[in-house]
Amino acid sequence: MKPRISLAETKLPDGTQLVLQEHDGRRYLLVQGQQITGPATHAAEAELSRLACTPFRPARQPKILILGLGLGHTLAAAAATLPQKRAILLVAEPLDDLPLWHRTHLPDSPLLQDPRVRLEPDPGPSFLRRHQGEFHAIIVHRDTCPTNDRFHPWIDDARWLSQAFEALQAGGLLAIAGSRSGREVTRRLNRAGFAVAEHLTPASPNARKTRFLPIWLARKGKSED
Repeated sequence: MKPRISLAETKLPDGTQLVLQEHDGRRYLLVQGQQITGPATHAAEAELSRLACTPFRPARQPKILILGLGLGHTLAAAAATLPQKRAILLVAEPLDDLPLWHRTHLPDSPLLQDPRVRLEPDPGPSFLRRHQGEFHAIIVHRDTCPTNDRFHPWIDDARWLSQAFEALQAGGLLAIAGSRSGREVTRRLNRAGFAVAEHLTPASPNARKTRFLPIWLARKGKSED
């Protein structure tokens, strides 16, 4: 049996340990021994980006915000879905170690390979307030979402959701994936003004017993395009 190798580790703002592991050529991010991104989430992250970005393939210069870098699965799928050279793929990641790990341990990362990718260290409401009406889509996976000063994911913060609504273009999408369904997510998005649809996607499409994961697509009003 091939061993699990810890490639790097750091502390999250709440003091818990974030570990980058490799096993049999596959890489994982773990918090307290639990995988938050890796082979088990890859398919759902790819489908999240595909659903969020496909409506904007006709746009000449789509502008996408991804909250949290993770292992780059969400970013890679967004880059593949939107081939436009003038597309902007902005990743809001406050943890300095994650981009460093990509440069050190993930040579195929779109962060290193795609010139359309930009990094932003501030994922909070103040950043969104400076970009009102700019984004076609905002993409978030709950398990890798950066947290506020109370260590709650930004997408659970009413102030952040309000600013995310304003930062989207008319018809823009806030797309959220999670590891389990929850009516409170839909209610929170509705209160922020979004029209919400929930999708279920298989966690591992080739598994004999498939587990389904939720994806929420929250639309801001009606598209102007």
